[in-house]
Amino acid sequence: MKAKILMIVGAVICLGGSIAVAQQGDAVAPGKITASIDTQQVAAPISKYLYGGFIEHGGMLMYRSLWAEMIDDRKFYFPITSVEPPAPPRRAGGGGFRGMAMRKWKPVGPDDAVTLDEDQPFVGDQSPRIALDASTPHGIVQSGIPLVNGKQYNGRIWLRGTPGAKVNVTLSWGSGANDKQTIAIAPLTAQYKKFPLSFTSKADAEGAIEISATGTGNIHVGTLSLMPADNVEGFRPDTIALLKDLHSGMWRLPGGNFISDWVWYNSIGDIDKRPPVLDDAWHAMQTNDLGMDELMTLCRLIGVDPYITVNAGFGDSHSAAQEVEYLNGSVNTVMGAQRAKNGHPEPYNVKMWNMGNEPYGSWQHGHTYPNYFAWKNNEFYRAMKKVDPSITLIASGAMPDEMTVEGQPRANDIADPQVHFGDPKLDWTGTLLKESFGNFDGLAEHWYVRSGKYFDYEHAKSIPLHSPIEAGYIDLPETTLEWARHPADRIHKKSEEWAEYTKRFPQMIDKKIFLSIDEYGYGGGSLKSDLAYGMILNEMFRHTDYLKMGAYTMATSTLDITPTASTYNSRGVLYKMYREHFGTLPVAVSGNSPQPAPKRPPYGDQPETSSGSATYPLDMVAALTDDHKYLTIAVVNATEKEQKLDLNVAGVRLAGPSTQWQLIGTSLDAENHVGQPAQIAVKEISLGDAPSAVSVAPNTVNIYRLSVAGQ
Repeated sequence: MKAKILMIVGAVICLGGSIAVAQQGDAVAPGKITASIDTQQVAAPISKYLYGGFIEHGGMLMYRSLWAEMIDDRKFYFPITSVEPPAPPRRAGGGGFRGMAMRKWKPVGPDDAVTLDEDQPFVGDQSPRIALDASTPHGIVQSGIPLVNGKQYNGRIWLRGTPGAKVNVTLSWGSGANDKQTIAIAPLTAQYKKFPLSFTSKADAEGAIEISATGTGNIHVGTLSLMPADNVEGFRPDTIALLKDLHSGMWRLPGGNFISDWVWYNSIGDIDKRPPVLDDAWHAMQTNDLGMDELMTLCRLIGVDPYITVNAGFGDSHSAAQEVEYLNGSVNTVMGAQRAKNGHPEPYNVKMWNMGNEPYGSWQHGHTYPNYFAWKNNEFYRAMKKVDPSITLIASGAMPDEMTVEGQPRANDIADPQVHFGDPKLDWTGTLLKESFGNFDGLAEHWYVRSGKYFDYEHAKSIPLHSPIEAGYIDLPETTLEWARHPADRIHKKSEEWAEYTKRFPQMIDKKIFLSIDEYGYGGGSLKSDLAYGMILNEMFRHTDYLKMGAYTMATSTLDITPTASTYNSRGVLYKMYREHFGTLPVAVSGNSPQPAPKRPPYGDQPETSSGSATYPLDMVAALTDDHKYLTIAVVNATEKEQKLDLNVAGVRLAGPSTQWQLIGTSLDAENHVGQPAQIAVKEISLGDAPSAVSVAPNTVNIYRLSVAGQ
């Protein structure tokens, strides 16, 4: 994931000079919109992987939304002081996630009673050493822990210390004498020992956990953990249940920017003994609790196939090959035996692997030039395939659109605004096709469209080199329909570029090289954004001959999540509706109302022709179900007007009960939030016999399921 999505610092590259293009006038829809559906023209099936998600550790993102651990900094990476330390400097391109600040430990008693001892630490570089007083408790406390009335919390703590020390661990949910539960710890020894913890909260509160002791000498705290007793193998049961019900197909993980300076070896073995490390991509501490085995458990729990990205930034091909062996190797291999020793004797058999993350980007660790990365890609491919020849390896590409708006900072080096296919510096994907063909099975692309902005060459050319990435964009006033269409145009842009690559490299077709858009994102979580994401899915389904995988950013962005509860947000409602009700065999759709021509030059993020179906202002796709019993039609109406749509269906006879699922909201800004009545929902409507025409309500996303006679 690009750092610019959350804290945008980077560089802009532009691929050309000015071209004069007259703006096209807005299209006018005919009085009657007619769609013709030919069920005899069937495209490649819609892969379940097009409903995939992408996620990376990214600060506390995965720990807050997925992992059930309630204690922050449980391995004591940060100083323990009553004075809030200044924020650390950020790496250019790094950033944090809003609402996910980490809770810190503070001393109980004087500050100087707590030191971070580097002599024989339990885990990592240091462990708290607490000097004791015979009458006054000294220790550490962490506040802001979300508690639910009546819920049980179980955990463990590792301690050592001077014999005779009296240690208490207290969970409190208020300030009163009875608003807490205290567990007295058995006598300590000079060696670390694990002690169980179990509490039950008596209130809904932001509580606190305190470790304190009296006596002489000192105690050392190794680490501690506390989770709700109803956790599912360490994960939150609420978010896991919702995500499982989305049937997302695959998740790409664990990175993202995060992956390029991550050492995966640190994330396996005893979870309490894995060292905390600094994730420099997001300038955040990672406890390494969510390691490779836990990620495999996560994928199993939510019913998705893992798609693993390996570190091709600061990482090397040997570590990537060993990662394949750890996840896929038999117990007779070195790393397979290590996996079995860690409690997982059966191989995970991960089939999909991604070699690196956005190596073209100046924000990325290990950022480099296309020709060098092509050589690196080849090394990774050979090493990883040697371990497991059955895996599918996907190279990290960047077509000219991505290199223009996000890539390396050379805007002023380009004298014209033409697409530089074949340029060894400016066409990253083309360089991979030329220098690495045969050393990948598919190509990955990423895109993030700016809401209300577009990339402008003349503007970008005038800015200094090494300016922030955003500097190449200018404001773009848009109607709701244009705003919703904008990200689908970016997918269509990539389809235009893919067609050019297949002309230049026809062997792509013979070798069945496919495209994975395994990061993409746009807008927020509202009905308005659902109109856009409906068009995004529709556009991806038009290109299933080569587009086999897609992963939205972030995978948990389908949910509205609080520390103790979760629900589907608008995007979750949309993806669930498509996944449950739309077919899998796309069929041809034509119409009498073409989409309007683009208003801006076909450069950067602007396609030569508009995305969408010839049913303007509606956007629609159609697909048969696997069993051919139903024809399904998805229609997005991103206008304020009801639209009439005639349906001409050829190739099958429609007869029998039909159903409409209509995604509606209370307003364009409608959102779903935990604890509030849903503002966005799907309404199921019985249509009776298959209709020959439908009325499409304004600002809705609709799926129609029409029965096919004789099936």
